[in-house]
Amino acid sequence: MKVVALVSGGKDSCYAMMKCIEYGHEIVALANLMPADDSVDELDSFMYQTVGHQIIASYAECMGLPLFRRRIQGSTRHQTLNYKTTPGDEVEDMFVLLNEVKRQIPSITAVSSGAIASDYQRLRVESVCSRLGLVSLAYLWKQDQSLLLHEMITNRIWAITVKVAAIGLVPSKHLGKGIAFLNTHLHKLKELYGINVCGEGGEYETLTLDCPLFGNARIVLDEFQIVLHSPGSIASVGVIHPLAFHLENKETAISLSNNDKANYSSPEKKGSVFEVQGDCPQRSEATCQSNAERNNLVEVRDDIIYISRTKKDNIFSICCWLQDSCKNSAGSHEDLAIVLKHIESQLTGYGFGWGHVLYIHLYIADMNEFAMVNETYVRFITQEKCPFGVPSRSTIELPLLQASLGKAYIEVLVASDNSKNVLHVQSISSWAPSCIGPYSQATLHKEILHMAGQLGLDPATMTLCNEGPSAELEQALENSEAVANVFNCSISTSAIVFTIYCSANTPLPERLEIQEKQDCFLKYMRLLQLEKGSKCKILYPIFLYVLVPDLPKRASVEVKPILFVPEDTETAVTSVQNPNSFTVANCWGFQHAQWHDSCIQKCVVSGKICAVILSITEDHVAKIGSESLGVNEKDVDHHNSVSKGNMERVSRFCVYLLDKGIIENGFSWEDTMNLRIYFPTNSGIQMETLSLLFKNAMNELAEMDQRVEIGKEPIFNIVPVLGSGSSAASMDNIITCELFARKF
Repeated sequence: MKVVALVSGGKDSCYAMMKCIEYGHEIVALANLMPADDSVDELDSFMYQTVGHQIIASYAECMGLPLFRRRIQGSTRHQTLNYKTTPGDEVEDMFVLLNEVKRQIPSITAVSSGAIASDYQRLRVESVCSRLGLVSLAYLWKQDQSLLLHEMITNRIWAITVKVAAIGLVPSKHLGKGIAFLNTHLHKLKELYGINVCGEGGEYETLTLDCPLFGNARIVLDEFQIVLHSPGSIASVGVIHPLAFHLENKETAISLSNNDKANYSSPEKKGSVFEVQGDCPQRSEATCQSNAERNNLVEVRDDIIYISRTKKDNIFSICCWLQDSCKNSAGSHEDLAIVLKHIESQLTGYGFGWGHVLYIHLYIADMNEFAMVNETYVRFITQEKCPFGVPSRSTIELPLLQASLGKAYIEVLVASDNSKNVLHVQSISSWAPSCIGPYSQATLHKEILHMAGQLGLDPATMTLCNEGPSAELEQALENSEAVANVFNCSISTSAIVFTIYCSANTPLPERLEIQEKQDCFLKYMRLLQLEKGSKCKILYPIFLYVLVPDLPKRASVEVKPILFVPEDTETAVTSVQNPNSFTVANCWGFQHAQWHDSCIQKCVVSGKICAVILSITEDHVAKIGSESLGVNEKDVDHHNSVSKGNMERVSRFCVYLLDKGIIENGFSWEDTMNLRIYFPTNSGIQMETLSLLFKNAMNELAEMDQRVEIGKEPIFNIVPVLGSGSSAASMDNIITCELFARKF
């Protein structure tokens, strides 16, 4: 991509440019924001570093690139973390600046910044980029600061301190010193006082005078004065005010490879400086689709719209699909518009909106239509509608048409409050894959971390690993771990459920490698946590493997973890429950048998969470038939295991065993957040028939047991798949049930 680099003069923005070049991008312009008054060194700004701005104009000549500068007219008006377009805010100056750069150089598609740890700055850069249709590149984001500082020094960035404001940093002693000179001292201060060695806490600021990017000249600061802002305090604040400097031409080119010479600025290029004028915009440029346009959708008969909803009041799931393929549908995007419209109507009926949605499962019939599906998705779900953060999301292809459904299918998880904590990083970095659009990496709500589906993408390039499915899985797990770390947890110790979607394009031997890699990775990560002295109580998750036709980017595997992140680290957790004394209705004559335990996986957080995966294989169907009919198992018709009669008994058995599983752990059906029933489309059973069988089984349970209440809508949703199971080796279950219950 062609990149305009935001430069403050500091080491971070310079090193971020070097990382852009390392990942194959081309820096074609620089952009800088400076004070309106040249005599002012530092503004009271949460956003911009301006100390040393008198020297920044020289960067154009040093790099041989055009430099666009704008005098800051705004101030800090919108101080909350998530930025909303605010007239008069200093962020709008960045918008005007980058908008002019884009106008003059239309080939620019990305913006580089040196953000390391500041969400405040990153979110504002991302907001401006989103409005301008540009990609944010933040290759220093979430990187270890000690390692970053070492890399900057070894990569020949010569930067001096131009501001100090931390205990242990003395203006008269440390201002004007190079970062290499201060390296040891900064690490000592980190040990003593916990400072950020890269200055991310405002401890110090730097000015880069030379680096490999400066192909034409280096900057020499001849004279400066030290200005003290708070002399005599424990952490005196002092800045450098430049008085005289000059450029020293580089007679010989820096020793670079031929490829590097092509990417770094050429000594023959001469830079120019442009000052960007103009007023800041007075209102948001964001455009919303009109209600008339939104409602101009294909109308569908209510009798082919299927809605399911769990009964919990404060957090519940709604699922919507079309019971027949819409003959007039132009594709997945049109069916998705219909489904989203109905979901939106349901939310409105409960007094909610998209801002209350925590998570979205997006199922489509054809991954080739993914781009068009996304266009439809963003018409309904926008950042403007979700002021507390956009939902996390997973997207997979399902055999919807084989199940006689429409081409799109949606499940949303809704919370009645706005206490969610959303992680939404749109910048491309080396940290974890970016989410460019209205879907986030993870959402934490009431101690449960709902993580977006993770592919095996290299975060820095956003391309899939090319070393096979097991390498993709490992990268996906590393990405998941990076996201979990932001919430101070680990997938190896905090995961409750792992759903692993496997593409049908992945051969069976490689699916086995996927499971082996997953087991080894989690064990290794768990040992690392123990070595670090982690005091977190370890959860041992349950696993569900689902075989699907395709995944985004033609990936082989997608990982979707759910984690428990307790507010109280002493919360007791258990992973395996042995049957204790409990009361359950004697439903349909089923009696506990030893083989029942082989059907079920559970992960329980006492008094808080009960997650269950119930797997019914063909062998289990035979046992269920013999048990419920009172006949010998060998007399049961194994060849017709998915007949309607057998499936009726299977549905009752599933409801019986799920009921038993939640009751014995102190939960009820009203605690259910979601209940998914996966079935293979090659089973021969119709989805509508299966749905009716489970609905009847739930109604029968309610009639037999007064503690069970059944509403108008089913609490479960049926998910057609190619296969599912508790291991990647045998995704051949007749039925798989996934239940998640939560107490508040």
